[in-house]
Amino acid sequence: MKNWSSSFSSMAVSKLFLLLFFLSAVLSESKIVTEVKQKQSRDEPFVGVNIGTDVSNLLSPAELVAFLKLQNIGHVRLYDADPDILKALSRTKIRVMVSVPNNQLLAIGSSNSTAATWIGRNVVAYYPETLITQIAVGDEVLTTVPSSAPLLLPAIEGLYSALVAANLHTEIKISTPHAAAIVLDPFPPSQAFFNQTLNPIIVPLLQFLSKTGSPLMMNLYPYYVFMQNKGVVPLDNSLFKPLTPSKEMVDPNTLLHYTSVLDAMIDSVYCSMKNLNITDVVVLVTESGWPSTGDSKEPYATIDNADTYNSNLIKHVLDRSGTPLHPELTSNVYIYELFNEDLRSPPVSEANWGLFHGNSSPVYLLHVSGSGAFLANDTTNQTYCVAMDGVDTRTLQAALDWACGPGRANCSEIQPGEDCYQPNNVKDHAAYAFDSYYQKEGRGSGSCDFKGVAMITTTDPSHGSCVFPGSKKISSKTKEASNNTTGSSSDAEKPRLITVGSQIQDCLHIFRAFVIFWGQYR
Repeated sequence: MKNWSSSFSSMAVSKLFLLLFFLSAVLSESKIVTEVKQKQSRDEPFVGVNIGTDVSNLLSPAELVAFLKLQNIGHVRLYDADPDILKALSRTKIRVMVSVPNNQLLAIGSSNSTAATWIGRNVVAYYPETLITQIAVGDEVLTTVPSSAPLLLPAIEGLYSALVAANLHTEIKISTPHAAAIVLDPFPPSQAFFNQTLNPIIVPLLQFLSKTGSPLMMNLYPYYVFMQNKGVVPLDNSLFKPLTPSKEMVDPNTLLHYTSVLDAMIDSVYCSMKNLNITDVVVLVTESGWPSTGDSKEPYATIDNADTYNSNLIKHVLDRSGTPLHPELTSNVYIYELFNEDLRSPPVSEANWGLFHGNSSPVYLLHVSGSGAFLANDTTNQTYCVAMDGVDTRTLQAALDWACGPGRANCSEIQPGEDCYQPNNVKDHAAYAFDSYYQKEGRGSGSCDFKGVAMITTTDPSHGSCVFPGSKKISSKTKEASNNTTGSSSDAEKPRLITVGSQIQDCLHIFRAFVIFWGQYR
């Protein structure tokens, strides 16, 4: 019996060591998974914003940074290297692209010492407290100020040499934004190529970007493509709206289907680079957007179109859907722009590209509630859908009938004797029905239209005892009710934690069992 016990103890010890090894492997694997997830998080595509300053009553730098934090904006592009803004961004997690204005190219491109001074004054002085991650050298130089084009690459190389001297060249990437016009014959994308007269500059520039792992920066505006090709390019295609297969653009050479103009523009850039044997440089969209107001010659510069474009753009990027040619690559995008620059010269649209007014109030209300926290504060909360003024009763009645019928809006409150029956007229009843449908659909893009008779407002239309579905009163009740249920959003995330934790707990249970079992036969 003693020999059996000794033999068993030896066997138990072996198994115990195997169990400990297994536990160690599980914990090690958990650590590796965490590290991989952290890396994936760092590599996730992002949407940033351009911050222009031709704004009357612009927020102070401190107020600006507080606003960026409130809106969960993690990437910004400055059109210069404003020292006050860079100081205010210190010790935040906001990543910053600083810029060399076009009027400084001559000095920097002509002197390496001037380039070194610029890096020292505008980058080294703030980094790493301020997370400067990229430098944009000039803006659309090849098409806007072609006389400065010969100085562009020398300026970039001089600034890069200064980054190397400061040991920042691996942390900060440097490139230059281009207009879409440098690409000729952009559709179909497979036939696109760079303007060959620019090749003496573009070819060495792309070789530099390839060598340094920097992106090709492009300003891409489907709005201008649509305006210049009305009747050829569908508006829905420009706005990322869903298309029937018959309306999709098809590249006859690759047979790839394009449902958005922006994807086609990005792929035209990739094809243009491939024609020059450059295949390892990614496209960074430094500007893209849609104006919310225009003059009589810009009828498509509307709040609804701007809202639709930018909301869908954000979703498109954060969905990591890539492009038809490169579904594995999702270009990062900077929206043009954060604020309406009301001091800009005509046309009217030039002053109306912003998501917000200079006082930080929204120009329109983005529908990004399904895309994380980015730009979600004060933009998707407490909005309502109501009937527009000046619409004839017959049209409103038809929209009301649809909302309460096929639309399945909850119209019980506008029945006789209920709280929202009075005032008893079509417009007020339609407003309630429209808002009921709008809230039911999650305030999604297109859910407040009703063939052009409805509009979104931030003013609560509730009155007296009539409380509209989107009202804060309803929201607070809903929140209180949901807090008393077990199916809260926080609970929904628990399985992720339980899955990891349960594996370790199971191992610990086995470990304890072995210890007890071994102790009985020592």
